[in-house]
Amino acid sequence: MRIPQIQALRAFAAVLVVIYHAKITTGGYIGVDIFYVISGYLITGLLLRELERTGTISLRAFYLRRVKRLLPTSFFVLFVTAITAWWLYPATMRADLGKDIAAAGIYISNYLFAFWQMDYQNLSAIPPVVIHYWSLAVEEQFYLFWPFIIYALFKRGGRKTVGFGITAISLASFLFSLYQTSVAPIWAFYSLPTRAWELGVGALLLAIPAKYKLSSFYPWAALALILYSTFLYTENTAFPGTAALAPVIGTAAAIASISSWPRIFNFFSNLRITQWLGEISYPLYLWHWPLLVIPMVYLGRGLSIYERAIAILATLLFADLTHRFIEQPIRHMTIAPKKVVTGAVIATLIATGTGLAITATANNTITLSTGQTYSLDQIMEKPEVYLDDCHVNNGEVLSGDCTYGPETDRNIVLFGDSHAAQWMPVLEKLAYEKNFTLISLTKSACPGPAVVKVETGGYKNADCDEWRKNSIERIQKLKPMAVLVSGMQHFELPRGYADRASWWREGQEKTFAALRGSSANIIYISDTPHPQRDIPSCIAAGRFDKCNSTEPSEAIFSPGWKQINPTSWFCAEKCPAILNGVVIYRDASHISVLGSEMVKPQLLSTLISLGVFPSN
Repeated sequence: MRIPQIQALRAFAAVLVVIYHAKITTGGYIGVDIFYVISGYLITGLLLRELERTGTISLRAFYLRRVKRLLPTSFFVLFVTAITAWWLYPATMRADLGKDIAAAGIYISNYLFAFWQMDYQNLSAIPPVVIHYWSLAVEEQFYLFWPFIIYALFKRGGRKTVGFGITAISLASFLFSLYQTSVAPIWAFYSLPTRAWELGVGALLLAIPAKYKLSSFYPWAALALILYSTFLYTENTAFPGTAALAPVIGTAAAIASISSWPRIFNFFSNLRITQWLGEISYPLYLWHWPLLVIPMVYLGRGLSIYERAIAILATLLFADLTHRFIEQPIRHMTIAPKKVVTGAVIATLIATGTGLAITATANNTITLSTGQTYSLDQIMEKPEVYLDDCHVNNGEVLSGDCTYGPETDRNIVLFGDSHAAQWMPVLEKLAYEKNFTLISLTKSACPGPAVVKVETGGYKNADCDEWRKNSIERIQKLKPMAVLVSGMQHFELPRGYADRASWWREGQEKTFAALRGSSANIIYISDTPHPQRDIPSCIAAGRFDKCNSTEPSEAIFSPGWKQINPTSWFCAEKCPAILNGVVIYRDASHISVLGSEMVKPQLLSTLISLGVFPSN
């Protein structure tokens, strides 16, 4: 029996995810959390009713229903997506494409995407075309274990024990989620153990006595919580963590108070379009992301609002057709259990094989308009400071004893975040040429200027402050011949600042005051030009004219600093992606190793003019 209000919640959740990825809302990703609460509620209810009716759970019937319900649609969308992306993607992207397809096909993509460090919330880069399959993997993993847990708890003490057991599991999962969100946010986002509590909250709704009726206040509170997270959460929100409480509690309150929903809620729930969206919510979720991402990759740019609207309309059409001709017919078809299992195995093997076949067609070579060729690995190579773990990551507050170049008593310190570390290749070459020791004091997302940043994921201002303090103490003891400071200034502007320049200068002033007296040459290198897209992917797509959209960063300096503005080294009238046959950027933010080394004459000349090196 279909509950109209549950269908309405499904519709709402699917729409939220779609409009989030279409960049209409900032927090629509919480639609996944709504799905989780609904799933926990419905699946646990199904299991408990069977236990109370028969005294056991038919695992065979349970898993066969799940396979028939979920696998045909997911496999169909995955296969069509794989073939379409293989056809339209540049050959240089096929290795990753094939790997992603294979991972999605065996329902372990959540852990593989976490391992590969894919940030689902970061839409500034182009994530995998099937990254949204991570949530299906979490649910499938949940279904794998949940019947056994419910059965064991029920047999031990009935519904009461089930309630206590689910509470304990959910609490443990929530506490683990809080911990992981602070220390390993990507793993927290993708993992079943950090998401299980959301499904558990849905399951706990079954512990509410049927006679207990919540007041009409609860549906309104539920809506407020969901809308709050939809419009106020952003990609910078540490999630799931405590932030997930709002959509999860909101959804739970909405389900628990269905009998008390106001007339207007029921009116919209029973609308034909609402029920239709609820019916097609599963294929809608599966189709929307490929239809947004594949055109973006093919065109080599972000989609306009009109193009996103067309993609959404196409999603609705594809979802409806998939629901009509694949999802519903197979779901209600009488199929022998052996054939269901055989079909599931074959579908999984085809998905995995398709992924491996796509990988085999990959070409890692990019040919520039000049005829010059590069390997993608060469373009995307990171400085050595990343490879030897000298570049400090989130949660760490102390840089190692990392020195480069010859061992001398003449030191130059590089201090800042990854936009400081991008200067390592050219500085290491200069170290040998000018006979000085280069010392790296760099940490991800912690710019040299002591700015207060918006905290997100594993980033903590307190960690950055502690790292800066430790690094500056070391610099003061070293008394180097020069300190080179830099940082990415395109982080999200915190509240309370009128503009980026005032925010940045405030941080510069704090750092300069702390460094004063440490060296005769305290030098600030302003930020490099800011790409508007992932440059290697753009070049790989062969649309070189679209790749030259990089913009100069504003040269911001507070008083006291010796100044280096590298903009003219990379830009004339435009800031090209390729300069003198060199691909300047390794991603959508950092200059490449080759780009860094290319400007050695300009950097050396500037350091001589500033008095770091003699002019002879």
